[in-house]
Amino acid sequence: MAISVPAAPEAAGTLRYPAGSLVILTGLPGAGKTTLLRRLYALDGTESRPVVAGSVVVIDSAQSRLRWSTSLGWAPKPVRTAVVFTTHVWRIGRALRGGSAVIAHNRGCGSVVLHGFAWLARRSAVPFHLLLLDAPPEDALAGQQARGRVVTTRTFAQHHRRWEALLTRVRGGRTGPATGAYVLDRPTADLLEGIHFDVR
Repeated sequence: MAISVPAAPEAAGTLRYPAGSLVILTGLPGAGKTTLLRRLYALDGTESRPVVAGSVVVIDSAQSRLRWSTSLGWAPKPVRTAVVFTTHVWRIGRALRGGSAVIAHNRGCGSVVLHGFAWLARRSAVPFHLLLLDAPPEDALAGQQARGRVVTTRTFAQHHRRWEALLTRVRGGRTGPATGAYVLDRPTADLLEGIHFDVR
C-alpha cells in the first residue's frame, strides 16, 4: 500500500517532488533502502562520496561508512557510528546549501533525527519529504543477514518501535515535521522506476 501526503505518483512507477526538495528515504535496518537507491541511480556500492545524478544529489550513509572504513578501524563502534552519522548529515546540509535536490538514505526515524532534517531543509528554504520503505520485520532481518551487517536485537527493537510510531502518524495524516510523506511497501518499491524533481 502506498499512502501519499502529498507527494503522489505522476505516472505508473514514478514519483515527483518539487525542485530542491530534501527527500529522506527511511525504514527499518535491512528494509532495502540502499538496494533501492542503487537500482534507481545505478550505484555500485563502491562510492565513498555523494553521487550527482542529473538535478539530484544521492547520499547514502554507506558512502560515509566507506569513507571512514580504513582510517577509523581502530575506533570503538560507537565512535565510528557517530563519525559516520555526522559526516552523512554534514553532506546532506552541504548539498542543500549548494541548491541541489537531495535524496538521502537514513535508517533513523526518531523525532530528534527527523526534526534535525527538517531544520536543515528550513535553513535552505526547501520542502522536506519522507519516503518510507515499509518492509515486514522478518524481511528486514533477512536483509540484514544478506548484507552481512546485523544490528543487535535491542537496537532493532528500538528501531521497530520508532518505525511503527512513525507509520501510525503518517497513515493518520500527520507528516510533521516533514512537508509530506509517501509510504511504499516492498512490492511497490520493486516496481518504482524513477524519482523525479521539478526544475527550478
